[in-house]
Amino acid sequence: MKKLSIVILNWNGCEMLRTFLPSVIEFSEADGVEVCVADNASTDSSVEMLQTSFPGVQLILLDRNWGFAEGYNKALQQVDAEYVVLLNSDVEVTLNWLTPLLSYMDQHPEVAACQPKIRSERNKDMFEYAGAAGGFIDRYGYPFCRGRIFNEVEVDHGQYDSLRPVFWATGAALFIRLADYWAAGGLDGRFFAHMEEIDLCWRLRSRGRAIVCVPQSVVYHVGGGTLNKENPRKTYLNFRNNLLLLYKNLPANELASTLRVRCFLDYVAALQYLVTGSLPNAKAVVRARRDFKRMRQEFTKDREENLQKTVNQNVPERINSSILWQFYVRGIKRFSQLTNFND
Repeated sequence: MKKLSIVILNWNGCEMLRTFLPSVIEFSEADGVEVCVADNASTDSSVEMLQTSFPGVQLILLDRNWGFAEGYNKALQQVDAEYVVLLNSDVEVTLNWLTPLLSYMDQHPEVAACQPKIRSERNKDMFEYAGAAGGFIDRYGYPFCRGRIFNEVEVDHGQYDSLRPVFWATGAALFIRLADYWAAGGLDGRFFAHMEEIDLCWRLRSRGRAIVCVPQSVVYHVGGGTLNKENPRKTYLNFRNNLLLLYKNLPANELASTLRVRCFLDYVAALQYLVTGSLPNAKAVVRARRDFKRMRQEFTKDREENLQKTVNQNVPERINSSILWQFYVRGIKRFSQLTNFND
């Protein structure tokens, strides 16, 4: 068994791999550590390039494009390691990035997963949108981070360099015990992509396992490498999957009221897209709600299992208020301004 497998899921990302894989290979060389690329049946020259330019990388060939969530499930079935890192193909790692992550996880068996601090590859003084210094969630399912609330992304001045528990760790660089990954059921392949790591982390937290950000490790993420933030497909997946993760994981006494509020807020979001001239995104929100209603029955058994296995119903990193209210009404734009947390 390996100590650690770094698994990069790829789909038609030949140039991303050519650009960022060298840093992963150079700065991850250690006993018991392997670098793997799992290819989701790419139709570009990714596989040929890897075989020619990076023959030392373990190549896992999947039979079709399974998406992010199920693609990782399929890939990790072929990995034998104590820990795995789910690493995006557009991540540049840094010297000794693994050392603090490995050290912390070895010393804290109660922790299931962790993440490094994520900065933007395009502007290296800034946090990166999809992860920053660790993720949180509000009572209505809206995720935010230390270093990013909605589209307000902070400059990294070291203000979030404390090591602390978080609700979710980013799927861009998710360091997790493989035993915990499978014990919680892995990523939900029905999500295809987006929100799947939050769903997994919610299951882990509710079952008493901890998630942590270790900011002494730093990586740089391009972000939006597959779909940009205004892509209707991404809007659809984010809204649909966010509703699904609420349905799967919310305590029974919160489910009905939370989903009623979300119905109102989602149609407000659709209206905002419409009045700002983004009809495709407005339609994506409406379609996401329609498909959530159609799909929710197939998630009922998952919900029942999650509730049965819950030992930590009130996860402290899930705030009991609305981040929308904090942001738009109270004018709070930075994580450090939230009174719910001391950092």
